[in-house]
Amino acid sequence: MAAKRLERLPVWAFWRDERFIRAVIQIVVLGGVIWLGITAANNVAFSLRQQGIALGFDFLNNGAGFDIGDTLIPYTNSDTFARALLVGLLNTLVVSVTGIVLATILGIFVGIARLSSNWLVSRTAWLFIELMRNVPLLVLLVFLYTAVFLKLPRARQAISVGPIYLSNRGVAVPWGEPTETWGAFLAVLGAALVGAVMAGVGMRVWQNRSGRPKPIVLPALGVLLGASVVGWFALPQPPLTLSYPEIAGFNFRGGRTFTPEFMALLLGLVIYTAAFIGEVVRAGIQSVPKGQVEAARALGFGPGRTLQLIVFPQALRVIVPPLTNQYLNLTKNSTLAVAIGYPDLFSVSGTIINQTGRAVEMIAVVMAVYLSTSLFTSLLMNLYNRRVRLVER
Repeated sequence: MAAKRLERLPVWAFWRDERFIRAVIQIVVLGGVIWLGITAANNVAFSLRQQGIALGFDFLNNGAGFDIGDTLIPYTNSDTFARALLVGLLNTLVVSVTGIVLATILGIFVGIARLSSNWLVSRTAWLFIELMRNVPLLVLLVFLYTAVFLKLPRARQAISVGPIYLSNRGVAVPWGEPTETWGAFLAVLGAALVGAVMAGVGMRVWQNRSGRPKPIVLPALGVLLGASVVGWFALPQPPLTLSYPEIAGFNFRGGRTFTPEFMALLLGLVIYTAAFIGEVVRAGIQSVPKGQVEAARALGFGPGRTLQLIVFPQALRVIVPPLTNQYLNLTKNSTLAVAIGYPDLFSVSGTIINQTGRAVEMIAVVMAVYLSTSLFTSLLMNLYNRRVRLVER
């Protein structure tokens, strides 16, 4: 009887298993994507061979032969294409990082103002958000460049706002000039950064072992700031001396002059992205239950302290994920700099393509750079999001 019962047991058909079917579908789709990629690469290589062009990056060591008006590092037209790409990359990073910081500050201010009980403040913030979100960024950049910065007076008639000068040559501001001890201070700053990281890791280990919450960011910042201040005053000469701009003929001397292209791009990215961040902040604040606000007021907290200590920390759980998208959009939108003549990475790569005809290699480099930048930004924001999210049991 037992043998007959064993014979009647159904045989397992693996091809009917849902897990097997899912795995097969994924393998087939992955194989199809790989096949399409290989086919496209072969077609590109065949077309280039027909034109007598070989793939490679050796051309980056050739002389660039063109000037770049806005540079953060020394550059001449006799430098290589690789050096020109580095200049464009640094320009992109400066605009992106500065734009992210300023757009975040302005966006938080606009988002809070949008919820203000003051009718004028609330309506002004609403008007700013609706206006910026419904105007194409390219149109905004061209308007700021041609109708604002290029319409400023000449350098001799520059508008003076304290030590800052506004003209069609750009915005001249006081700036620090490195001295002989600048290199030593950078070494001290690097050591301070390593010490700050070690302090943060040590506080994290202490927190995990003790099981009690310990401050991590503040001790790390304290180590960094303290070591930097000690290094600054311990050197025989200050690492930087402050240089003030002065009008000299048709231009400025001293300080730092930010070109109209840079200022138009930065201002456009900041106010455009800040409108979207303002809506994100407003939605995040409104997602916090009203009972939290009522409880804070019952405990005697004022509106400012309630927002700072109760509402905003809880709203961050909702704000951070869409805020990451806005940061990525700002970085990618910086490629519109080509429309107003700012030499960012995309603009410089376009010039290199026109001179060398190496479109495939240059587009691959640009895509890899923006992909790496976006992934790094996402990594940092995801790490921060993990710290502020609500931990469920």
